[in-house]
Amino acid sequence: MKRHRHRIHVFASRAHKWLALFIGAQLLIWFASGALMSFLPIDKVRGEHLVTREVVTTIPAAAQFVDPARFAASAGAPVEAINWHMLGDRPVAEVTTTKGIKLFDAATGAALPPVDAAMATAIANAAWKSASKPNSKVSRITNESPEYRGALPAWRIAYADPDATSVFVAADTGKITAVRTGTWRLYDFFWSLHIMDWKNHEDFNTWWLLGFAIGGLIFGLAGTVLLFMRWPIRRKPRSKPPNDGHAR
Repeated sequence: MKRHRHRIHVFASRAHKWLALFIGAQLLIWFASGALMSFLPIDKVRGEHLVTREVVTTIPAAAQFVDPARFAASAGAPVEAINWHMLGDRPVAEVTTTKGIKLFDAATGAALPPVDAAMATAIANAAWKSASKPNSKVSRITNESPEYRGALPAWRIAYADPDATSVFVAADTGKITAVRTGTWRLYDFFWSLHIMDWKNHEDFNTWWLLGFAIGGLIFGLAGTVLLFMRWPIRRKPRSKPPNDGHAR
């Protein structure tokens, strides 16, 4: 029994030592990145203090809409939904089909082109909360990146503010699909370290993460075994036999 206990002790000690050397750095990264991400206010990460994502403009009561059947006939694909909203100063019908989203002038039924750079900039400026709007530069986005994985194509309106804020506007709907700030980029960097996806920053089912997670579990179990086996146990002294006063 004593020999078996010694083997368990040696195995747990070696496993704990080597795992500490191998995954110790990643454990520190997990703890540090998790603490920092918990520390950052989520509203600042999302840029909600700078940009209002959902700007709701009331459709004028006197607006006249054409028959929705016209939109269905002009969509070119089976229609799944039709929504009416304001795009700039014009009421539009947003028609969702099996092949994508198309915009129509709600008053005339005419098909509208995708949102252009000028309209996207106007949408982003209207959503900017501060009265003073910094200078901006607009660019067209056609490929996904770690910074943006929303609807494509889209417009990126980059502002020259202290937070280096970028507002992304979908070209097919004119909706703000993402807001990126310096705080978000810091959060995203630590997120990539936390999930061990250093390239795309989104896959938390990688073999790297799984392997280190299992290693961390074994590390913790080995440490628990060592703690149990090395814990000082105070044994009761053996009781002496009663002395009956007779010599033997």
